[in-house]
Amino acid sequence: MRPIAFDTSRPVVAVNQFVRSTYNWMAAGLAITGFTAYSTANSEALIRLIFGNSILFFGLIIAELVLVFSLSARISRMRASTATGIFMIYSVLNGLTLSVIFLAYTRASIASTFFVCAATFVSCSVYGMVTKKDLTSVGSFMVMGLFGIIIASLVNMFLQSSAMNAVISYIGVVVFVGLTAYDTQKLKMMALTQPADLDEGVIRKGAILGALTLYLDFINLFLMLLRIFGVGNSRD
Repeated sequence: MRPIAFDTSRPVVAVNQFVRSTYNWMAAGLAITGFTAYSTANSEALIRLIFGNSILFFGLIIAELVLVFSLSARISRMRASTATGIFMIYSVLNGLTLSVIFLAYTRASIASTFFVCAATFVSCSVYGMVTKKDLTSVGSFMVMGLFGIIIASLVNMFLQSSAMNAVISYIGVVVFVGLTAYDTQKLKMMALTQPADLDEGVIRKGAILGALTLYLDFINLFLMLLRIFGVGNSRD
């Protein structure tokens, strides 16, 4: 991998503010998702409503996909407040569907896996932020791996193979570790190359899009680690 020649003409303060804003929005999204998931898991009425109605459950999944693709593809034409609202709504919807993990795994294993995930994510982000190597080739390889994981997961829905599930989980950890470092480097490059006179709303939208990307890396890394380290919930 070749070293990157970063454009350092943008003020360091402005770069740090953009990066800080991105991580703050990501943290806000994760907090909303966690709170929603925990609250939903503690409500029998909501659990029956969401997971007892397949149409509603898959409707929520589809709504999440629509929001992600809309935010990614149309953010340049949105107002900053609209982009922020979509990200917050997505975080809530994701929390509703992810509440199932509190039913499938013990809370102690969820908590311990979360801290392992957080430590791993921070390490990868720091590496992506400080490395001088161009991670573009790594990112491209990890994206191909992501498509492989999706295809293998769809196939395993029919095969129900525990061995394949384990392989997918371990490969998934590697993929999202690589994507976290790569996406962090892209965020740094975005911050460094933004014009100094860029409109505040455009900067906010860039931070929201970066936050969504890192949010998805964190959530997927957490789910892959949970499949490896999570302890099944024995409650009836």
